[in-house]
Amino acid sequence: MNIEMLKAFFMWCTLINFGLLWLSFGLCIKCADWAYKMHSKWFDISRDAFTIAIYSFLGFYKLLIIVFNVIPWAALAIIG
Repeated sequence: MNIEMLKAFFMWCTLINFGLLWLSFGLCIKCADWAYKMHSKWFDISRDAFTIAIYSFLGFYKLLIIVFNVIPWAALAIIG
């Protein structure tokens, strides 16, 4: 496996993961009421706590994408 292949791998991982992040964000915006109703049946959770949990998850996922996809891609782009 050469550097070009690794750069392509991390580039596609980054694009796919950011696509999933945008899709998740869009679904949270469009289907927030439905998602809250479903989860509130299973768990005793307030609307505010549910909103904080969802946006915390999305923020954590974005951080993971940056740390494990974007930074390795940028490092490989710099060295080769």
